[in-house]
Amino acid sequence: MAVIRPFRALRPAPELTSRVAALPYDVYNRREAKSKAAEDPLSFLNIDRPETQFPDDTDMYAPVVYDKAHEMLVSQIREGVYVRDEVPCYYLYELTMNGRSQTGLVACASIDDYLGDVIRRHENTRKEKEEDRVRHIDVTGAQTGPIFLAYRNNPRVSTIVSSCKKISPAFDFTSEDGIRHRGWVMDQEEVINQIRAAFAAVPTLYIADGHHRAASAVRVGLKRRQEAGNFTGEEEFNYFLSVLFPNDELMIMDYNRVVKDLAGMSGGQFLQELSHVCEVTKESGPVRPERKGEVGLFLSEGWFRLRFDAEDGTDPVSALDVSILQNRVLSPVLGIHDPTTDPRIDFVGGIRGLEELERRVHGDCKAAFSMYPTSISELFAVADEHRLMPPKSTWFEPKLRSGLFIHELQQGREEE
Repeated sequence: MAVIRPFRALRPAPELTSRVAALPYDVYNRREAKSKAAEDPLSFLNIDRPETQFPDDTDMYAPVVYDKAHEMLVSQIREGVYVRDEVPCYYLYELTMNGRSQTGLVACASIDDYLGDVIRRHENTRKEKEEDRVRHIDVTGAQTGPIFLAYRNNPRVSTIVSSCKKISPAFDFTSEDGIRHRGWVMDQEEVINQIRAAFAAVPTLYIADGHHRAASAVRVGLKRRQEAGNFTGEEEFNYFLSVLFPNDELMIMDYNRVVKDLAGMSGGQFLQELSHVCEVTKESGPVRPERKGEVGLFLSEGWFRLRFDAEDGTDPVSALDVSILQNRVLSPVLGIHDPTTDPRIDFVGGIRGLEELERRVHGDCKAAFSMYPTSISELFAVADEHRLMPPKSTWFEPKLRSGLFIHELQQGREEE
C-alpha cells in the first residue's frame, strides 16, 4: 500500500508566487531556457536550468553549473524569496485549463514504494538525462520538480480534498498561458492523519509524467543511504516530491509524429504503400483522429485519414495507436526501427496544435502524423503488466509548475 508523507515545504513568499512558478525544466531547449530565465531573476527556471547563468559555450553538466543552482537557492532562501513551513503539511495544487480543473495532493512518496512496485512506471529513462537530475538534486540538497503521479479515483480521498478546498487558498494566480493555479496548505493533524490513512488503502500509484525525476530522486536516496551507513528510513532522502491526481481528472493529449523523409519515395508512392496496410481517405482539411485506430496524415499533397484494423489479442502495448503506427508504418515502410535514436523522426506535443504539424511539413519534414490520445486506462494497463510504452506516447496538460513546492533532503538545515 502507498506510503504518502507530509513534509515542510519551501514555498515562495505569497507575493512572489506567480513570479517564481516556472514550467518544467525539460520543456525548453537550452536557447529557449536562457531566454525565458532572463525575463525574471526570480523565475525558478534560473535554478532548475542553472546553465542559463553562464556563457553559451559552458558545459551545461560541469560541476560549477550545479554549484550555481545551490548558490542561487540558498541566496533566495536568505532573501526571503522562499519560506519554510513550520510543521510537516500536505498541500493541494489545483490547475484549471479551459474551464477544466484537476486537483492533486502534494506530498512525498517513498523510494521503497518505487523499488517495490507500489509505484509503477511505463517509460524507460535515458541515463544522461537521469544523471543531470541526480547531480541537481544531490548538489542543491533538494527536489525541486514534482513527479506527476496518478491513482485510481478513491472516494475517501475525494471527500477530504473537497472539504479542504473550502478554505481560502494559500496562492491563486493565472500564468501567462491562461492556466489558473491555486494551492492550499493542510496542516491540521486530524486532516493529515485522514489523508495518510486513505492512501494506506491505495494499492498502486502510477508515474504519469516525470520518470527521469523519479529515477534520479531514488538514485540520490540510495546514494545517501549508503553514505549514512545507519539510516532509519525516516530521513527525508527516503522520499521524493510528488503531486498525486485521481485518474478521472486527468487529460492526456495527442503526442504526434513528424518524419524528415519518406525513404526515397514521393508522396504518391508513400500513399500507395500505405494503401496495403490501412484504409486511406483524402480529406479537405486538417484531420484530428476521432477514435482509436485512426491516424491523420499530412503531406505536401494535403491531409489524409488513415484507418487501421484493431490488433488481435490483449497485449496492452501493441494495442496502442502509437505502437500500431510504429509497427505497421514507421518501421516496415519508412525504415524507422528505433524511434528513440533515429534522427529522421521528431515528436510534437498536442498542445502545439495541428498547425504545427503543417508548419513542420512546409519546413524541415516530409510527413506528419496526428494521433488519437493514449488513455489513462491504457497507461495503467501497460504499467500493471510491467511493460513499457513506445517513447512519447502521452502528453499531459496542464503542466505542473516547478518552484511552488520544494522538498529539502535535510529539512530544517541552516542556510550556508
